[in-house]
This record gives sequence, structure tokens and C-alpha cells, in this order.
Amino acid sequence: MIPFLILLVLEGIPLLHLEFAIGQRLRKCSLGVWSAVHPSLKGVGITALLVSFLVGLYYNTIIAWVMWYFFNSFQEPLPWSSCPLLPNKIDYVDECARSSPVDYFWYRKTLNITTSINDSGTVQWWLLLCLLCAWAVLYVCTIRGIETTGKAVYVTSTLPYVVLTIFLIRGLTLKGSVSGIVYLFTPNVTELANPSTWLDAGAQVFYSFSLAFGGLISFSSYNSIHNNCEKDAVIISVINGFTSVYSATVIYSIIGFRATQRYDDCVSQNILTLTNAFDFPEGNITEGNFEAMQAWCNMTNPDMFATLTFQTCNLDTFLSAVRQQ
Repeated sequence: MIPFLILLVLEGIPLLHLEFAIGQRLRKCSLGVWSAVHPSLKGVGITALLVSFLVGLYYNTIIAWVMWYFFNSFQEPLPWSSCPLLPNKIDYVDECARSSPVDYFWYRKTLNITTSINDSGTVQWWLLLCLLCAWAVLYVCTIRGIETTGKAVYVTSTLPYVVLTIFLIRGLTLKGSVSGIVYLFTPNVTELANPSTWLDAGAQVFYSFSLAFGGLISFSSYNSIHNNCEKDAVIISVINGFTSVYSATVIYSIIGFRATQRYDDCVSQNILTLTNAFDFPEGNITEGNFEAMQAWCNMTNPDMFATLTFQTCNLDTFLSAVRQQ
């Protein structure tokens, strides 16, 4: 979060102001602007057009995934809340049991990925339909140019805050959500010294502002030539920074919940290992007294204790692992 906010000020605001100003002054699209600056820079405008096209494909794919999950959310129970049963109705599907219901639904039911990159698999018709719906929505929003796009912004700019607020309220009710939020706002010196962290933060600034995509130049060309584009750049940057922090808080509340789940499963497995080895009554060992019971078992029967294998349960490690997924 710290690298993002720093780069938002150092590169986000200046480049945003530059694109607003050059589009507003020359009143041309990205291709026309760079051709006007110098004919040799026409390729920059063409490249921006290609980048916008590729990013459009990327984001529409994400919207298709969102639609797929949205359509599946009208089921009770949710299809990613538990593992599916085998035909014998006794055991769970092994692939799901070895991972999690969420991962199984994503990799098997949604993507239906193959075991090798050399095997492209088949077209998943459910995702194809969702992708067509996403492109249809995009077409409706841009069918009459700036007129319909401007109206669509009233929905696309406000609805995410409503959805994020709902997710945040739900996330805060989950166990471990606060741990994830604390992890987000706790500076990590090791991460700050990692160049890839700053590279990722810089890429996020470009994506969140849509810098160098050409769209900002095109939209700003519709502004009055006397419009205060510097003020616009500062206001948008402040709103963008707030939105990024807000959305990150929502995401890390869920990350904290998933990491806590893994931590609890790890601790439960260790407790089960110790309970079975020394024949303790069920419930006699808890998370609170586990380390004390470990020390007692090691002292009373060190030979048996040495044969046991315990998992390393560290919440910060799980938080880092879930964040990188």
C-alpha cells in the first residue's frame, strides 16, 4: 500500500495531468495528439490503441467471470461452500478434499483447466456465454459514443462503492478479518526493499488511472479549452487513492478470513496428532494449552513425542501465502 500511494503522487498525478492537458488543448484522440506533437510519434498513438484493445479483452474476461459467479450465487447452498460428493454419497471428490471448495469451484467448475499448458482443452460454453454478455453490455454502454458512455458512468462509478461496502460489512463479520486488515497496514521493510514490489505498485497506478491507454486523452478532448484540468487531475487522484485503500481493505478482510481458516485447520491437525498419540480425551487439548501440552508430552514420553510430526502454524505465513494466490 505504501509504494502505491508514493507512486500515485510521483507518477500518477503528473501523468494524469499531462494526458488531460494535452487532450484538452489539442482536442484530438490519442493517435491525433501524438501525430500533432511529431509525425514520428504516431506509433505511440497506435501502440496506445493496441494496449487499450488488449486491456479491454482482459477486463471483459474478468467481467465474464464475475457474471458467472453472480449467476451461480442464486443457489442455496452456494456451489463453492462445500465439496461435491462422489456417486456413493459418502466421500467427497478427492481433488476438492485435497484443496478447498473455493479452489475446486474456480479451477474445475469455472475454468475446467487441463493438467498441461500443451493441452488447450475445449471451449467452456458457460464462460463463452458470460463473455458474450459482457461484450453486449459494453456495446450498449458505448453505442452512441460519449452520450451513452457519460450516462453509464453514473452507474459504473457508484455501484462499485455500494458493492464494496456490502462486501466490507460481510467481511468484517468473518473470523480473522481484522488480522488481514492489520497485515495490510503493517509496513514490511523486506517487501519495501524488494524492487518487484515497487514495479507491481507502479503497474497498479497505470491500471487504476488508465494511463497511457489513450482513453484519457480522447475523453479530455471533449472538455472546454478553459477547463481547469489540473484541478480535475488532483481530485481524481485523491478519489482514486481513497478507492484503492478502501477496496484493499475489503480484499484483505477476506484474505484474513481465509488465512485464519488455514491456521485453524493447521492447529486442529496438530491437536489431533497429539490427542491420538497420547490417548487424551477429546477436547482436552485446545489451541490455548497446546504448547503446554506439547511440553508435558515431550517431558513424560520423549521417545514417542520424537516420532510425531507437527505442522508449522504461523498466521503471517498463511496471510502471505493467501495474498500471493
